Amino acid sequence: MGLAQSQHRFHVRQKVTLMANRYLVHTVGPDGEEAELVAFAHQKRMAFKEHVTFYTDESRSQVLFTFKARQVLDVGATYDVHGASGTRLGSFRKDFAASLLRSTWHLSGEGAAGEATGQERHQGVALLRRLWEFLPFTELIPFAVPYHFDFTAAGRSVMSVDKRFGLRDRYVLDIADPELDRRLAIAQAVALDALQSR
Repeated sequence: MGLAQSQHRFHVRQKVTLMANRYLVHTVGPDGEEAELVAFAHQKRMAFKEHVTFYTDESRSQVLFTFKARQVLDVGATYDVHGASGTRLGSFRKDFAASLLRSTWHLSGEGAAGEATGQERHQGVALLRRLWEFLPFTELIPFAVPYHFDFTAAGRSVMSVDKRFGLRDRYVLDIADPELDRRLAIAQAVALDALQSR
């Protein structure tokens, strides 16, 4: 079936390797477990300009879409999302000032009526996560407490990303807006993990 616009729930799981971060994106089966692999993301570590490529599978033979920073190592960088043919799908950016207390992102699709804003659902968890980042050696140990992002536009729900409890980074992406390009939504969901400390 592959990645279809009709799909509204995905599991996103990080797979850590020595030189790169990788993410597996699956549809969700009737039992709530991972079903078909629909995207595989590859992010090189220590890049001066963030660039993540999404493929149809782990063979990395066919590109689905990409996201890339416009600026080099900028905490407020805008990331453009492009389809395999180079068509621009939209963009997202972190709101650095608003993110000091609660991480906030802005997501825009091509031809969309407006911009969706995503923010951490719980202020207490947001503050706890910031304290965790100040502790020594925690970059080697994932933040295990679940956190959640809700994206809304003009008071309506667009999508949400929920981190599952555990030491491995696993997320559930739920898309409420039928018009939101699934590739753009998946790119933003992966960015919430891959770029969260930026």
